[in-house]
Amino acid sequence: MKTSTIAISVVLLVALLVGWQSAFTVSEVELAAVFRFSKIERYDYEPGLHFMVPFINKVKKFDKRILTLDERPQRILIGEKKYVDLDYFVKWKIIEVKKFYRAFGVESQAAVRMNAIIKDGLQKELGSRTLREAISGERAEIMANINERADAELTKFGIRVLDVRIKQIELPNKAQESVFDRMRTERLRQAKDYRAQGEKKKQIIVAKADRKVKESIAKGKQDAEVIKGQGDAMATEIYAKAYGKNAKFYEFYRSLEAYRKTFNSKSDVFVLEPDSEFFRYFGSVSGTR
Repeated sequence: MKTSTIAISVVLLVALLVGWQSAFTVSEVELAAVFRFSKIERYDYEPGLHFMVPFINKVKKFDKRILTLDERPQRILIGEKKYVDLDYFVKWKIIEVKKFYRAFGVESQAAVRMNAIIKDGLQKELGSRTLREAISGERAEIMANINERADAELTKFGIRVLDVRIKQIELPNKAQESVFDRMRTERLRQAKDYRAQGEKKKQIIVAKADRKVKESIAKGKQDAEVIKGQGDAMATEIYAKAYGKNAKFYEFYRSLEAYRKTFNSKSDVFVLEPDSEFFRYFGSVSGTR
């Protein structure tokens, strides 16, 4: 009786162990591959509970989520024959377990290969560009080109490259000062050019304004002369009509106008004969001597 109990216990233990070794689960964030003697037998498992042959099959799981490669900054030679320290990260994921395992086996080996491909892509993209182009205008284009190239390289290994982002581009410490000096000189030159262009535009505007002022003054003088001439003509016409109606009164009025214009200042002095024609109306209103 005791022997049979022990035997049943052993059988149950073995059955439990076999059951434990034959069952495995795959979660929503995992990919699984079953191996038989180090050879992949199956790798298309859906999330849930699965079974395998114990002691013969082994299961290996891989991360199904989006992974991040964030290595130390790489030193890249740019088109200006200068080195820059470039910091970046890569978003990637495993899409085919069989290809991935055969190529790399583990994620760390995949990261080494990926880093080499990204660095090569960076060198190709930045090797023909200036620092200014890499930092500002063409940065998005550079990242898109590297992403496309890396994805094409790694897809055959079961990896999908989702995004490549440049975080920071820095010059080595020794080169920063000389670059800043050149940038400062360039900005001063641009400022000088802008000031020269502004001064030139100012001179043009001032010259145009002066010409307009001179033209306006000349036109005003011309209009004034025309109006004055018209007034003189009207005055002459009026005087002529008045002379025609009463010649003696007209002569008397003209003499008074002459006296008023001649003696408009107390300091005026004239030396004339008393019986001069100019004083003919001083002695008599009629102008007789």
